[in-house]
Amino acid sequence: MKKNSKIYVAGHRGLVGSAIVKNLKAKGYTNLVTKTHKELDLLNQDAVKDFFESEKPKYVVLAAAKVGGIVANNTYRADFIYENLQIQNNIIHQSYLNGVDKLLFLGSTCIYPKNAPQPMPEDCLLTDTLEYTNEPYAIAKIAGIKMCESYNLQYGTNFISVMPTNLYGPNDNFDLKTSHVLPALLRKMHEAKINDEPIVEIWGSGKPRREFLFSEDMADACVFLLENRDFKDTYTKDNKEIRNTHINIGTGVDISIKELAETIKKIVGYNGKLYFDDSKPDGTMVKLTDPTKLHSLGWKHKMELEDGIRVVYEWYLKNR
Repeated sequence: MKKNSKIYVAGHRGLVGSAIVKNLKAKGYTNLVTKTHKELDLLNQDAVKDFFESEKPKYVVLAAAKVGGIVANNTYRADFIYENLQIQNNIIHQSYLNGVDKLLFLGSTCIYPKNAPQPMPEDCLLTDTLEYTNEPYAIAKIAGIKMCESYNLQYGTNFISVMPTNLYGPNDNFDLKTSHVLPALLRKMHEAKINDEPIVEIWGSGKPRREFLFSEDMADACVFLLENRDFKDTYTKDNKEIRNTHINIGTGVDISIKELAETIKKIVGYNGKLYFDDSKPDGTMVKLTDPTKLHSLGWKHKMELEDGIRVVYEWYLKNR
């Protein structure tokens, strides 16, 4: 990419998109295009068509998505599959029609089967049943992967799919109804601390293990791939069938929800007790990515979890 190449970042105000914009600016890219939802409704096919035809971006980062935690995914199942499919279809198709040089599609490791081998390699995709609570979202993201692969194979496009593990960082969603586990726990602990609450209730048994990646590390991985790797680098050349070309982006290290809660409790300085409500569902018990492919492509994470949580808590205190 040239420093003045026109780069469209869809979803620039979200956790991932904002980190990617920050990374690109820090590396000297000067021609970034961003649109708020009010300026461009990505669910509107005609609006997206008009945008691509007028702006003609050369690079596209598809970070826009409807996202949420286990409660939101299980409650708003129709919204999650419809909105994500619509956004993806509109942007990927218009990127093809308008000659985009490279597109980076961001998914999620929830694409993998509920009982996937641990750690999860890319080639375990579509080998078993998905976790029920986020199945609609996962199916939408799988469709995005296959859409990118299919356009590459039929039309010769250069669309890359990356599947980040659980992300956290500045600009995270701290809404307790829709947020993921780490920011939700951080906010709960903070509010319990300032309100002198003796107990913080946590959904589930605390036994599931999760992997967490700092959003700015994720952004760095994305920009690295945009700058240095192409679709042809994502699969073995002697394969008769080209599939599973997506790339896991993770640390390869996990932690139990209970351990995570204890770490956040320490960082926040909350002195009360933690109560794990095991009558609530846990979701998948273990979900750890295998980042071997990413490492072979030349990138590895830098921020360790406890340090990252401290950074996020400082950001939350300044921006809540």
